[in-house]
Amino acid sequence: MRVEIESWVTVATWKWNISDPQCSICLNEFELPCSRVECKFGGDDCAPVQGTCGHHFHMHCIYKWLENQEAAEPHCPNCRQLWAEKKA
Repeated sequence: MRVEIESWVTVATWKWNISDPQCSICLNEFELPCSRVECKFGGDDCAPVQGTCGHHFHMHCIYKWLENQEAAEPHCPNCRQLWAEKKA
């Protein structure tokens, strides 16, 4: 018996390797873009950012959150610890 392949369809998926299932600001999964109109696709253009407290947010979501904070020192929206971005 001989098998001949006439076509090949490949499907791939990816996920960020982080513990939080979704951004708690926009409630979108990290594989999806944030809720900003400019963000069309998830990925490097709308990557998750981790705070030193361990929480993750879309880059645009947390930057907007921090921009709108009236306090002198910004806090994490989840745990209210002082916000500092964790460096890799």
